[in-house]
Amino acid sequence: MNLLLIAVVPLILLVGGVPIFVALLAAALGGIVLSTNPIQAIHSAMYGSLDIFPLLAVPLFIYAGDIMSRGGIARRLIELILTVVGAIRGSLGIATVGASAIFGVMSGSSVACVAAIGKLTVPALRKNGYGNTFSSSLVTATGVIDVIIPPSIPMIIYGIAAQQSVPQLFLAGFVPGILISIALAAYVVYYAKKKDIPITPRPSWTTIRQSSKGAIWAALAPIVIFGGIYGGLFTPTEAAGVACIYTIIISMFVYREITWADLWRITVDSATLSAQILIIVSAAGAFAWLITTSGLPTRLVAEVGSWGLSTWMLLLAINVILLFVGSVLEPPAAILLLTPLLTPLAYAAGVHPIHFGIIVTVNLAIGLFMPPFGLNLFTSHALFKTPLPDLYRGVLPFLGIYLVMLMLITYIPAITLAPLALFR
Repeated sequence: MNLLLIAVVPLILLVGGVPIFVALLAAALGGIVLSTNPIQAIHSAMYGSLDIFPLLAVPLFIYAGDIMSRGGIARRLIELILTVVGAIRGSLGIATVGASAIFGVMSGSSVACVAAIGKLTVPALRKNGYGNTFSSSLVTATGVIDVIIPPSIPMIIYGIAAQQSVPQLFLAGFVPGILISIALAAYVVYYAKKKDIPITPRPSWTTIRQSSKGAIWAALAPIVIFGGIYGGLFTPTEAAGVACIYTIIISMFVYREITWADLWRITVDSATLSAQILIIVSAAGAFAWLITTSGLPTRLVAEVGSWGLSTWMLLLAINVILLFVGSVLEPPAAILLLTPLLTPLAYAAGVHPIHFGIIVTVNLAIGLFMPPFGLNLFTSHALFKTPLPDLYRGVLPFLGIYLVMLMLITYIPAITLAPLALFR
């Protein structure tokens, strides 16, 4: 009966189009009814899952990212990269990858990255001969770097769900994010040479100097965030609050690109998105309580252990599960749903908790643009009017690159764990 509640009931409800938080709550309520626990147990589980200080970083980083994308900070950084990268074939595509990576250092929302970067770069890419399908597919695929490069909202949620250090997860995510960016940039250069894309003119030093001058306050944003975290000045949650204050001051009083009315609209939009995430977190807390009290994780570890799977085979199976789930669920929901089940298996196999957190994050990032249901695909379709069949074909080369990098990250733990030694 526990297995029915944990696996079958949520799956049936999700297939039927029921919101994820309702499916999780239904399973938890069913567990309460069939057990001897008082109904108050579900209230405690839901409240307890929200009463966690690091979780406050999620709405704050969402808010800071929205202000950056609408207040001129993100645009100035992107324009600086577009100015600096020039005089080589494929420079505009490389700049798109770089802009996505830098935007990822400021915001943890992949959809926001696709929208902010795409609006600036897709028209220029099309005009420069990259074609409609490649241009949209490039932004769709590079947008998920935002999930991998810290500060990453999925990393924060995994850290809370798995009780792991969020700063260590952030530190472990930098190298994978950079490696993926380099691999994508290399493919862009190959594509540009193959299609004989025109070389953009070399920018003058005057143009570079003007762009640098305009972007100096914007460039300080990631320095403030990570300098404060790893300098020991504040926690990731406090860094998110500092980022909000900094971006409001720069956007309103330095760049003067948003008014008080604009700030109110941004606040409402960010609060709406935060509420959508946090209600899932709350319901997932009740669902995690059901899983824990059922004893399923212990039995699952014992059962899988009896199969005699080697660590590499277990990780391969987990990757397949995460890719499938990530293609139909957003990363926060997928992490909260699967962490109580998968982490005991990974830990029992000797996988480092921080390393496993990056594996989970990269898998779910890939799921965001994996056909046919990846969220970024629908975002690009709506923003750039590219037909979905064209996007499905266009993202396949990028999907291949991400999968190769996923295998490297999965089976070479030093890629994620080596940076941790720097801050011991």
